[in-house]
Amino acid sequence: MQLDLDFVRAQFPAFEEPTLKGQAFFENAGGSYTCKPVIDRLFRYYHSRKVQPYAPYAASQLAGAEMDEARERLAALMGVDTDELSFGPSTTQNTYVLAQTFRQYMQAGDAIIVTNQDHEANTGPWRRLAEEGFEVREWQIDPDTGHLNIADLENLLDDKVKLVCFPHCSNVVGEINDVASICKTVRAHGAYSCVDGVSYAPHGFVNVDEIGADIYLFSAYKTYGPHQGIMVIRRGVGMELPNQGHYFNADRLYKRFTPAGPDHAQIAACAGMADYLDQLYAHHFKADATPSQRAAAVHGLMRDTETARMQPLLDYLGQKNSARLLGPSQAAARAPTIAVELKGNAEAAAAKLAPHGIMAGGGDFYAVRALKAQGIDPDKGVLRLSFVHYTSEAEINKLIAALDATL
Repeated sequence: MQLDLDFVRAQFPAFEEPTLKGQAFFENAGGSYTCKPVIDRLFRYYHSRKVQPYAPYAASQLAGAEMDEARERLAALMGVDTDELSFGPSTTQNTYVLAQTFRQYMQAGDAIIVTNQDHEANTGPWRRLAEEGFEVREWQIDPDTGHLNIADLENLLDDKVKLVCFPHCSNVVGEINDVASICKTVRAHGAYSCVDGVSYAPHGFVNVDEIGADIYLFSAYKTYGPHQGIMVIRRGVGMELPNQGHYFNADRLYKRFTPAGPDHAQIAACAGMADYLDQLYAHHFKADATPSQRAAAVHGLMRDTETARMQPLLDYLGQKNSARLLGPSQAAARAPTIAVELKGNAEAAAAKLAPHGIMAGGGDFYAVRALKAQGIDPDKGVLRLSFVHYTSEAEINKLIAALDATL
């Protein structure tokens, strides 16, 4: 089965936008284009549903129903119960709330494990628990490859560790970590796992039940939706941790870790992400399937497409003496979030690509610890070239030609 790229791109208004014509978008790791079903739902909500939801009048009932639909459908795609999925203003904010929760939950002498492969959002809030007297242990990457070795994690685990926080894949290294094996190891030692899926989720929704994560976080604005953080917390850990919401909502799992009022319109619009996934499934596959089966099929379709697009770019970068590729050189082992260290400033290199119609970024991408661990000066930064399933082969070729002209 091959992805119908014309069908895919027809679902994204950005590809018809005159101001974006001739531009190839390679900063998807910072935020993807928004699909039409999300835009349509957001417009409809603001146009005809923008009232307080869950009241007895018709517009309010419709507003609440659309919010409930988003939670129900996304949870089903990810193989979890509806109330195990909740929304927040961002993944960074969701992680901060979780850190406060574990601060109240842990006892003197307890420890957590973080990595130096992460975006700062999934490491900084946890590291601050050291200020409260808890032990923070660092699972360190290989300085040459950026790889996280499970054997190193096992050396850090003991009965003091209550939580292990790590990324599904790094936003600069790009290697896809073996989440299922890591979560199994963590659980065997009696600890919980918190997986930052922000850099992986744009390439396909995972079945959280199958990978065994206790907490899984990602950002809707990177999965073709609005600017919301999405958080899956499995019931066992969610009901054990201290409630962070209003006291009278303590028995509602999806409200326990949402202390602030949610953005009603953006939550409702998140159902558009499920619409888009279902459209992809219906267009490419004919068999009846459960939501999680549809998600798995589309996930595979996205990954196969991205892997085929990625390898020529990796091969090109691998033979350039002026560029050091971070992470694996084989597409099957990584996401198409490709960072390279250059001899000069990365932001300046991105600026040189812009006149060639390449939209890319340079900098540290909030992964300062990961860059330093690999011997890279964060002030110099890395050039990041990130794409998703809607990126065409012609755009990859255009990028390579622009790199050839500027590196």
